[in-house]
Amino acid sequence: MEEIVIIGAGPVGLMLACELSLTGARPIVLDKRTEPGELPRANGLGGHIVELLEYRGLLDRLSAGSPFCGTPPGFPFGPVPLRFAGVDDIELRMLLIQQPRLERLLGERAAELGVEIRWGHELTSLTQDETRVLLEGADFRLGARYAVGCDGGHSLVRELAGIGFPGTTDKEMMWLGHFTTARTTGVFDHPDMAGLQPGWNHTRTGRLLLTSLQPGVQVVGVREERTPPAEPVTLADFQTAVRRVLGRDLPLGEPIWLSSTVTQARLAERYRAGRVFLAGDAAHLFPAGGSALNVGMTDAINLGWKLSACLGGRGSESLLDSYEEERRPLAERTLMQTRAQALLDRLSGEDGEALRTLLAEIFAYEQPLRHLAELLRSPGRYGEADHPLVGRLVPNLTLTTENGEQRVAELMHRARPVLLDLGGGAVLDDDAGDWIDLVRAECDNPPADTLLIRPDGYVAWAGAEGLSAAVNAWFTPPARR
Repeated sequence: MEEIVIIGAGPVGLMLACELSLTGARPIVLDKRTEPGELPRANGLGGHIVELLEYRGLLDRLSAGSPFCGTPPGFPFGPVPLRFAGVDDIELRMLLIQQPRLERLLGERAAELGVEIRWGHELTSLTQDETRVLLEGADFRLGARYAVGCDGGHSLVRELAGIGFPGTTDKEMMWLGHFTTARTTGVFDHPDMAGLQPGWNHTRTGRLLLTSLQPGVQVVGVREERTPPAEPVTLADFQTAVRRVLGRDLPLGEPIWLSSTVTQARLAERYRAGRVFLAGDAAHLFPAGGSALNVGMTDAINLGWKLSACLGGRGSESLLDSYEEERRPLAERTLMQTRAQALLDRLSGEDGEALRTLLAEIFAYEQPLRHLAELLRSPGRYGEADHPLVGRLVPNLTLTTENGEQRVAELMHRARPVLLDLGGGAVLDDDAGDWIDLVRAECDNPPADTLLIRPDGYVAWAGAEGLSAAVNAWFTPPARR
């Protein structure tokens, strides 16, 4: 019997496989595709996931060759721009990377860690009992202690596990295309572009998106109330959609890829059904872009160490339950703010323009600007605690240790718990020392005497008292509690 089977070899499934392998588990990944995809369904990452990739030592690999990695000068909240220039210490970080490249690099990392990916394995049946999950396809039959559905918004794993997926489907559809352009300034230097601007342009019959994420590639989107086509999108379809919404043709360039989609706002009723878990789009769909991968890959980092701990005898059912308890409320909050973005984008006419203009004025003030930047960075903390760091991603402090100067990020590369003693004289029991790394260090303005950091980089406990109880709660084998 296998330990863990992951269904879906997209970014979320691959990230989960890497996390499991780092912490000693041996997952198998199944994907119905015969090879990795080439469609740039997503174009970047933002928020805590960028910081978490640094904590895993992956950010340099993923950002190499990227057109941008860092804190952007601004970011769109739906159709309303947020401008960070002149405001210090905005912590929202972005990484521009198209999904095919992200999948390829995560796949390479998974291979380095010994992960087995089985392409062309389409799941058709999933059943479970108290001891295992049985997964079957046309040419395979696998038993596993746990299974995780990372198989997207139309998740068969979710359906077979009997988990509901309530929510709404947008009345509008979106045509989206990437086009090559030889113009250094994109298509905006063409006479037919008169009156248009980068971003969303509202018309009487819909909206037109014009943007570019890399030199020589123009991204064009069209939103309108229309039934999506049953067949693959053609260039003629796309040109006709532009003409309907804009009233004229545009110099699109040569198509790289074309698609149509309808956005949805949905949240799984549960993230766990017995031995089956959901992560990524299988658990949540957001109606505004820029959130799906950020939330989904963070799901994977939260779940990975907990599954490994239980497989290794250092976790309990309550630890597994904490995955849904922590991640689902944050997905609810992400759903809230992306619904707001989608509504701002959808409102048309003078009323919609008035609201967007007023919000742009409000968002120019520092306090609301910081609030939205932090909301986009992370939808919230895990649980409630007296210390402000508990339940939050540990700050990437600069430390002076016996090995010289280090950043906290370097301590997290192995995905192990870390007890960071910043002068509190912390002591670990002998049997905890083989699982928890004790690091004694100094730093300027320490946020606490001692920090107990989970393998996913989040603070489990901070302060001077209560360490033993925290270690017992998070990292002690169930039989010894």
